[in-house]
Amino acid sequence: MKFMLITDSRDALTGMRLAGIEGVLVHSAQEAEAEIKKCSDDDSIGVVLLTEGAAKLCAETVDAIRLGSSRPLIVTVPGSADEKSEDNIMRCVREAIGIKI
Repeated sequence: MKFMLITDSRDALTGMRLAGIEGVLVHSAQEAEAEIKKCSDDDSIGVVLLTEGAAKLCAETVDAIRLGSSRPLIVTVPGSADEKSEDNIMRCVREAIGIKI
């Protein structure tokens, strides 16, 4: 099972590549929808990570896949360009670890 990142942020793409996760950079709703459909058709991809900006571009497609299919798991993550992304990341860390930083 592979992970795939779909993002509108070059920084998020670079960071995930450093972690070993492949990804694509999208600039329009059409590109984002095409990439999500391509990921849902690929049986080797189990988890699709979407930055919040990319998720806003194709919200209807994401909702349709989440409701109509068990694979891939689509997870929305904060991107580097998102407003208050530092607060979102800190909140995620607090929820995951259970400590306040």
